[in-house]
Amino acid sequence: MVAITGLVAVMPYIALQLIGIRTVVQALGLPGDIPLVIAFLSLAAYTWLGGLHAPALTAFIKDIMIYIAVLVAVTVIPLHMGGYSALFASADHTQPVLKAGMGLPYSTLALSSALAAFLYPHTLTGILAARSADTIKQNAVFLPIYTIVLGLIAMLGFMAHVAGVNASSTSLVVPMLFQKVFPAWFSGFCLAAIAVGALVPAAVMAIGAANLVTHNLLPASKRSVNASRYTALAVKVGALLCVLFLNAQFAIDFQLLGGVIILQTFPALILGLLRIRFSAAAMLAGWAVGTVVGVGLCWLDGLKPIHPIALGPFSGNVSTGLISLFVNIAVVSLITLVKPSPHKNTAQG
Repeated sequence: MVAITGLVAVMPYIALQLIGIRTVVQALGLPGDIPLVIAFLSLAAYTWLGGLHAPALTAFIKDIMIYIAVLVAVTVIPLHMGGYSALFASADHTQPVLKAGMGLPYSTLALSSALAAFLYPHTLTGILAARSADTIKQNAVFLPIYTIVLGLIAMLGFMAHVAGVNASSTSLVVPMLFQKVFPAWFSGFCLAAIAVGALVPAAVMAIGAANLVTHNLLPASKRSVNASRYTALAVKVGALLCVLFLNAQFAIDFQLLGGVIILQTFPALILGLLRIRFSAAAMLAGWAVGTVVGVGLCWLDGLKPIHPIALGPFSGNVSTGLISLFVNIAVVSLITLVKPSPHKNTAQG
């Protein structure tokens, strides 16, 4: 159950990375579906030939490139606009960052993303592949710095708005900003940083999903390198199909849709750590009902990860992932009350 859910949930997440690579290639001027084909082939070859060694060796270079691109961007671009004071002064102050009614969906989406973050199979791949506990500790030291850089990246969209960048797709805003402000050589460096920044996590995601299948769904005699390779390739094909056939309004919606699915493993993976013993039947029923509710609401809402609810005087748009997770936990709790786990008395004793 958990393995299949993780396998399916990671596909739209990888689709987000494919869109990132496609956007870079598209910014170079290639027409039609050629950028998507190049994005898929580069990701497939990268994972097939390099395995986990490829993202492990490339991650350090990727981080340096992203640090350079972002730090230079948040320093140089405001100088072109007269500094940060002029940048903020030229913004349209009549338009708030979050329009009326957007605070609730924004906060609930952030909460659902946080809950889903460590449920994805690829989040543990790097930890389990680390050389030692000290390696994990050393890398954890730099996580706050990386988080700050992510916050600075959010400023790029604001800068593009002030700079008057007009793009046919929201995904092209940042690449077009780089091309407008920077010389060609550094613009190319920034685009390469974006592509590598999407390639590395996508490879780890595919490998993590492949590990789920080979270690949980295949018999021991069938576990091999080729089995993992073909499974990872199948996951990337699924991600490609998500890009082609799921007409999401924004690229980030792919990640949020994956979050709706992976959140249904929360009771099994997290609540299972509590002293309260939930039965396997309750977990399975909660997962099934939560998945149907979450995917169904997303489909009815046009693949949007938020759904309007009205409870008396309270009304607003709430993360579909949280709604489906609430239904999931309610079903698990109800079935556990009606039919307690047979191991409950043993655990309490």
